[in-house]
Amino acid sequence: MSNSEEFDPKEHQHLRYNPLRDSWVLVSAHRMKRPWAGQVEKPPEEHIPRHDPHNPLCPGNARANGEVNPDYESTFVFPNDFPALQPDAPSPGTDQHPLFQSKSAQGVCKVMCFHPWSDVTLPLMKKEEVVRVIDKWADLIQELGATYPWVQIFENKGAMMGCSNPHPHCQVWASNFLPNEPAVADRCQREYYQKHGEPLLLHYATQEARRKERVVVESSDWLAVVPYWATWPYQTLLLPRRHVLRLTDLTEKERLDLADIMKRLLTKYDNLFEVSFPYSMGWHGAPTGPHLAADASHWQLHAHYYPPLLRSAAVRKFMVGYEMLALEQRDLTPEQAAEKLRNLPDVHYKTITTPEETSKEATS
Repeated sequence: MSNSEEFDPKEHQHLRYNPLRDSWVLVSAHRMKRPWAGQVEKPPEEHIPRHDPHNPLCPGNARANGEVNPDYESTFVFPNDFPALQPDAPSPGTDQHPLFQSKSAQGVCKVMCFHPWSDVTLPLMKKEEVVRVIDKWADLIQELGATYPWVQIFENKGAMMGCSNPHPHCQVWASNFLPNEPAVADRCQREYYQKHGEPLLLHYATQEARRKERVVVESSDWLAVVPYWATWPYQTLLLPRRHVLRLTDLTEKERLDLADIMKRLLTKYDNLFEVSFPYSMGWHGAPTGPHLAADASHWQLHAHYYPPLLRSAAVRKFMVGYEMLALEQRDLTPEQAAEKLRNLPDVHYKTITTPEETSKEATS
């Protein structure tokens, strides 16, 4: 490339800095022009029964440990039958070689069903039903965060993201340690706050709301963007517009508005390839437990959405090779991804009535 050639982010590879992780990502949007001859995924199951008598997450059904679910009509929380963390695990001790270190890991793991029906996902739920999910999330942060330093709410949606059950649900893991990702986010936000006197993500939300080019959906209280440093093709970051430390700090109005913006964002995801869009998502907020009394002004509540799909419902982005051994890399610019999502309708493709269906209803 000659020195006189003007830089075009859609044509010329470049690095972008992620201030939340103190890391870089390689953007190579011109790679989208290459032909694809790699793995093609099996489309997800679209015809899921509303109630499956053999599904352990459905109301009234028995789980693996023999316990029977109640006939729940809203959200339902229960201890994970195969927890990764248990509250009474013994400590490995402190007499260790510096190259062979281990330490105590204790906690609890819960499963939370969003809805009694297996054939609905968050974008297809009623707004008031999504509000109940948000309220329960806040309740769990309040309950588990009273003791544990970190409470991780996360949802793996779709078989492509390792979800083994199509029933709408998430998991909540509370631990006696601060995991790697939030520990790095804590350090980066603290350093930014000490240098600039403003929370990193609050400043970032203000900038993105003004620039508009990476905004997907927005409201008076919330903003969803494809972050400038996004790694996954259609990754998004969901942010409150005011300074909020934890889910428990949201007002009733902000929870109502969050339900609305979640439905809009997830509807656009589904509409992109007209499929129930797979992703892993999770909430990050200020640490809890012994950290509740500490100054957490540098923190800003936020949610990450990491969807793997790249070219279609059947072609995903793989994080392999260079990404695993050198640097994260993406194949289209965040601005291109945001524009695609932003221009999609807010009405879910499954709820749109075709002219043929309208005519059939009128004559029936």
